Amino acid sequence: SKSPSPRQNMPVRYFIMKSSNLQNIEISQQKGIWATMQNNERKLNGAFWESSMVYLIFSVQGSGHFQGFARMGSSIGCEKSQDWGSAGFGGVFKVEWIRKESIPFQFANHLLNPWNDNKKVQ
Repeated sequence: SKSPSPRQNMPVRYFIMKSSNLQNIEISQQKGIWATMQNNERKLNGAFWESSMVYLIFSVQGSGHFQGFARMGSSIGCEKSQDWGSAGFGGVFKVEWIRKESIPFQFANHLLNPWNDNKKVQ
């Protein structure tokens, strides 16, 4: 069993991670890592250090589905990965996949984001 988080009384944060292709998500599921665009790093690192847990919900752009969700397992470092070959990605960080399943957006129609004009979560 894992020891309790040192930030137990802090909020849990959730982020939708959009990928341009399914291959990136498959790499993440196999290797337990993720890389995001550099402009997202500060927000994710801040959430990692200021929250008890950070959950990442993955979706391939244009798929109409979520592909699963993971827990952020480390802050984002400087080390880059060749797995994602595209310029613009920042450092890699660990993710612990909790569920790997394609779930249509329609199954989450009841979830609204109050920080995005109560739009549907997708």
